Amino acid sequence: MHIKELYRLFIKSSGVTTDSRQVQLNSIFFALKGKKFDGNKYAENSIKKGASLAVVDNKRYCLNEKYILVDDVLSCLQELSKYHRKQLNCHVLGITGTNGKTTTKELITAVIKKKFITVATQGNFNNHIGVPLTLLRAKLDTEFLVVEMGANHTNEIEFLCGIAQINFGVITNIGKAHLEGFGSIEGVIKAKKELYDHILINNGILFVNSNDKLLMSISQKTERILYNTTEQEQSDSPYAKVIFNNTLISSKLIGSYNRSNILAACEIGRYFGVSLEKTKEAIESYCPANNRSQLLETNQNSVVLDAYNANPSSMTEAIRAFKKVKHKNKLFILGDMLELGEKSTYEHQTIIDELSKYNQKVILVGQEFNKCQHNFIHFFNSKDALDWIEENPIKDMFILLKGSRGIGLEILKDVL
Repeated sequence: MHIKELYRLFIKSSGVTTDSRQVQLNSIFFALKGKKFDGNKYAENSIKKGASLAVVDNKRYCLNEKYILVDDVLSCLQELSKYHRKQLNCHVLGITGTNGKTTTKELITAVIKKKFITVATQGNFNNHIGVPLTLLRAKLDTEFLVVEMGANHTNEIEFLCGIAQINFGVITNIGKAHLEGFGSIEGVIKAKKELYDHILINNGILFVNSNDKLLMSISQKTERILYNTTEQEQSDSPYAKVIFNNTLISSKLIGSYNRSNILAACEIGRYFGVSLEKTKEAIESYCPANNRSQLLETNQNSVVLDAYNANPSSMTEAIRAFKKVKHKNKLFILGDMLELGEKSTYEHQTIIDELSKYNQKVILVGQEFNKCQHNFIHFFNSKDALDWIEENPIKDMFILLKGSRGIGLEILKDVL
């Protein structure tokens, strides 16, 4: 079937889905495949649940006229989203970076929604499947698209930019993450810069943190709007605050490293005509979730929960920001940073060396930290740490809980 014909059917549908458990009436089910599943097997069930059509790439599951047989379902989904993007008359902002992508996306969305009909990436669904699904959620009256883009190999950002056809862009920062896939920090820079390259070729506009020397260097050929984190109010509060246009904006985000994310949202709001009053309201009302920069007040302790993601750059920033917070009893509970490849032991030792500068209590969790030289309390996994804490209750502490999602540190919040 030609993509134009499929698009005609899409416009008449209630949308698309790739999960047969969440089929909406009159939706189109795309039978994606993965290493451990084959969506073709669930096509018939999706039709029974109310889907108007099912797109499959296995002839065996093409049962009648409600099934559309294509060469590859994922490619079809991506092509459909590209075609839909061409029909949209809206601003499209792409966001990538090593740290803070999702938080920055949420802040920008909160601000932009004050003026525009806005569609944004849900959660951190920012890959070759998530970006097409984000585009396909946009109705024809959408005025602004905010698209988060993640990558762990080169050429991925370039590919995603090609699908979304962004005309505005922001890179939060570039640091050490996914080194297993990128190979080196140079590989990370090359991959993230693909967003800047797309903007340059397509005469778009960048929003750039002028305090970041690397971002300033690689964006100098492109039209850009600058924001910076200098002359910001210093505070003992764990919450990130900024001064923008002589106005204090206090967020519910933990850590001074979130200032640049907040200022990006402020500057983008200003550029697109969102009033300062509404920008302040949007940022101060935003509540972080999903184990990202959250401050939890338990019956025993105050816990900074930042256990969704971790890499050497974000871990170092979090440790230094946590160190600045004034509290007489502080505790670092840190989990392994995953996907660092052959650099893993070195990067974990560097974090331990950073921790050793401070006279603070530390608990480490994970097999990578076990390979390093240190005298801190250590557990191989979060379950062992959980059992130990239950037997040795921790009270009256200000705790940083940070590690890669795969370590599962969030289970500790129930006993802290």
